Amino acid sequence: MGKKDMGLMKCVDCIELYVPDLKEGVDYYSKLGLKVLWKNDTSVGMGMEDDFTEVLLQNEREKMNVDFKVESVINTVNKIKEIGGQIICGPFDVPIGKCAVVRDRWSNEYVILDMTKGRYVTDNDGNILDIK
Repeated sequence: MGKKDMGLMKCVDCIELYVPDLKEGVDYYSKLGLKVLWKNDTSVGMGMEDDFTEVLLQNEREKMNVDFKVESVINTVNKIKEIGGQIICGPFDVPIGKCAVVRDRWSNEYVILDMTKGRYVTDNDGNILDIK
């Protein structure tokens, strides 16, 4: 299958879980084998064994989200609208690229994001140092 034939959704980037206290959330999920990959004031990205999909602990929205990584949020948003989906919020900029919240024809909401600006570079404690 050539690149032109590839789907717009590349992978599940993360599962977002709400925790009111990030420190307690990190403690809990660390005991289940997850490790801190990166952190900021409102969220912590924790890695699974495969280092592919993250569990994102966040304290801003009291709901669970699934985030799909896409090559381009702009292109994917256009396709979602074309096939009958809705754009709930965005596209908007995030430190690593662009993001949008979308809804399919059956009222399932999810997040799409791209990494057009790069990846987080962190220190050994997961503090974000840069984006490359």
